[in-house]
Amino acid sequence: MLSKIGTMGLLLLVLPAVTWAQNDLDTSTFDRSVRPQDDMFLYVNGSWLKNTPIPADKSNYGSFTKLADESQKQIRAMIEELASTSNPQGSDAQKVGDFYKSFMDQDRINELGLIPIQAELEKIEGLNSKEDLVKYFGEIQQTGSSSPIGFFVMQDAKDSTRYMTHLIQSGTTLPDRDYYLKDDEKSKNARAALTNYIQQLYSLAGLPDGKKWSKKIVDLETQLAEIQWERTQLRDAEKRYNKKTMAELAELTPGFDWQAFLSQTGAKQMPDINVMTPSFFEGFDKIFNETPLETWVQYQKFKTLDAYAPYLSQPFVDAHFTLYQKEIAGIPELQPRWKRGVNLVAGAGTGFGALGDAVGKLYVAEHFKPEAKAKMDALVQNLLKAFDQSIDDLTWMTDVTKKRAKEKLAKINTKIGYTDKWRDYSDLTVDPTDLLGNIRSSEKTEYFRMVNKLGKPVDRQEWGMTPQTVNAYYNPSLNEIVFPAAILQSPFFNPDAEMALNYGGIGAVIGHEISHAFDDQGSRFDGDGNMINWWTDEDRSAFKDLTTQLIAQYGNYQPLKGKSVNGQLTLGENIADLSGLAIAHKALRMGLGDKEPEKVAGWTSDQLFFVGWSRVWARKYRDAEMVKRLLTDSHSPSQYRANGPVTNIDAFYEAFELKDGDKLFKPKEERIKIW
Repeated sequence: MLSKIGTMGLLLLVLPAVTWAQNDLDTSTFDRSVRPQDDMFLYVNGSWLKNTPIPADKSNYGSFTKLADESQKQIRAMIEELASTSNPQGSDAQKVGDFYKSFMDQDRINELGLIPIQAELEKIEGLNSKEDLVKYFGEIQQTGSSSPIGFFVMQDAKDSTRYMTHLIQSGTTLPDRDYYLKDDEKSKNARAALTNYIQQLYSLAGLPDGKKWSKKIVDLETQLAEIQWERTQLRDAEKRYNKKTMAELAELTPGFDWQAFLSQTGAKQMPDINVMTPSFFEGFDKIFNETPLETWVQYQKFKTLDAYAPYLSQPFVDAHFTLYQKEIAGIPELQPRWKRGVNLVAGAGTGFGALGDAVGKLYVAEHFKPEAKAKMDALVQNLLKAFDQSIDDLTWMTDVTKKRAKEKLAKINTKIGYTDKWRDYSDLTVDPTDLLGNIRSSEKTEYFRMVNKLGKPVDRQEWGMTPQTVNAYYNPSLNEIVFPAAILQSPFFNPDAEMALNYGGIGAVIGHEISHAFDDQGSRFDGDGNMINWWTDEDRSAFKDLTTQLIAQYGNYQPLKGKSVNGQLTLGENIADLSGLAIAHKALRMGLGDKEPEKVAGWTSDQLFFVGWSRVWARKYRDAEMVKRLLTDSHSPSQYRANGPVTNIDAFYEAFELKDGDKLFKPKEERIKIW
C-alpha cells in the first residue's frame, strides 16, 4: 500500500505522534502506514488491531467490550463480598450474594444432574392433547422456556399512554431464519450442529430416540423459519402494528384456542392485542394442527433442556457452549464460571439479569461520579441545540415538517447515569442451594413485573438498561434518550479530556441517540411517543430518496469475501451514525465559537474530533461472529461505523485535506446529509 501511495503522488498528511495522559489520547493504537484519507478506522486503530488478540472466551473484542470487562470485574468484587458475608434474610444483599453462591456451587450442580428439571420433563410427557399443549404454551411464558409464540407487554405504539399485549413469531433455535433456509456451508454446518446438539441433550437426559427426534425437531423448526418474517420486515414499525380483537385473532387462526393460551399466561386480558407478525400466525395455525402431538411434546422437551442447559451439570453446559458459542460464534473457550455468574446476577449486554438494579445501586455508589452527570447534562443540551439549528438548515425539508420535527425534538426526555426508581425485588425468593429454583423465581418475578403493567398508567421513569451497561438507547414510545453510567468513561467520555475528543466520542453517541428519533422508523413517532404521520408526502419522499442512497452506500461494504452489509437492515443505525456525527461536530463548533483554538500537540480540534469518533469503534470479530451479525445485527460492522459516516461530512474532508483519488473521497454532490 505504501508503494502505491508513493507512485500515485497522493497527499500523506503527517500528524503528530503523542501520548498525553492528561488529554486521554494514546496514539500508540495508530497505524502510520495507513493514511487517514484512505481508512480512518485503520489509521486510528490499526496497531491496536494487529496487537490485540480476541480473548478466547469472546466472539469479538473492542472498546465497548473492554469497558464491559472492567465493569464486570468491579461488579464481581461487590457480589463476592456479599456472597462471603451474612446479610439480613430477604434483603437485596442476601439475594445477590446467595444467587451468586447457588451458581458457583458447581459440585452440587454436577451432583444433581437432571434432577432440577425432571418434574418439568414429566409434565411435558403428560400432555395428552393439543388442548393441553396450547395451555402449556401459555404457562411457560412465565418460566423462560420457549415455544413458537412470543408473548409480551409493552406500550401501544399508537397510544403511548397505555400498555398492550403483543404476539410475535418465535420457536426457532438458530439465530436467524436464513440458517435453516440457505444452502451455504455456514448454514449447513449450523443445522448439523443443531441436530447434534439435540441428540446430545437427549442422551444426557436419558431420553430415547434422540436421532429420530432431532431430525423431526429440526424439520419442525425449518417449517417455522419458512413462515417467519425477515429482519428487514421486522424493522418496519407500521407493518408490526396489527391491533386485533380476540374475535379477529380467532378468525386469523381458527385452529388455535387463544382463550386457552391466555388463561394460562397470568396476564390480565385486555380488549385488544397487537399481532406483530400476522402471516406467521396464519402459517403457524396450519403447522400446529398438522404436526402430530408427539412431535410437539418432543420439541418442548428439547426447548426445556435447551433453556436450562447452562445451569445444569457440566456436560449440559458444554453441549450448550458448543452450539451457541463455538459453532455459531466461533468462540474457542467457555467463559470462566465467575463471569457467567456475574452476568446471571447483574445482567450482561442489555439484559437486567436476576438482580440488575440491586447490583446497579452498589455500582453507581462506588463507581459513578456526580460531576460526570452534570457535564453530560451540558453536553446533551448542546447537542439538542445543534440538532435544532440543523433542522433549520435542511434544504430538502419544507417548513411545515421542520416545525413538527422541532416540536418532537423539544419533547425528548434525557436520562443519564442511573434510574431514580429502582426495581423492587421483594417478590423474588433466593436459596443458596437451589440454582434452578432461583432462576425460575427470577423469571416469574420479571414476567409478572411486565404483565402487571396492563391496565396501569405508563411508567415514564422506567429504564430499559442497568447503570452498569456499556451502551445507550433511544425509546420511540417514550421519546427518550438514555445513557447508563458505565458508558460515561474513556474513550467515550472523560471530563478532563480535550473538548473535541469528548464531542467525537460521547457527543457523537448522544447525537446518535437523538438521531434515532428521526431515523426511518423513529421518525414515524411524534413527540409524545405515538406512531402517527407528522410528515408531508413531499418531505417523506425526499427523506426516502436520501435513505435509499445510504442503503446503497452500506450495501457495497463487504467485511468478508462474498458477504455484504445489509443496507436495509442497518439503515436506522447508519442514519443515526451519520446524523449523530454531523450534529456532534456542529455542537463542537458552536461550543468553540468563531475562534479556532490553538493546536494541541499539533492537532486541530476537528482532527481530534474525528480521531475521537474513530477510536470508539475499535473492534475485531471472529469470522463466524461476523457471518452471524451480518444476518442478525441492525448495526454495521465497526470499521464501517467509523468510515461510512465521515465520507459524507465536509468537515472531515477539510480536517484531513482529502483529494479526489483518496479512498474515502466522495464528490461533494454525492455526500449524503440527512439531519
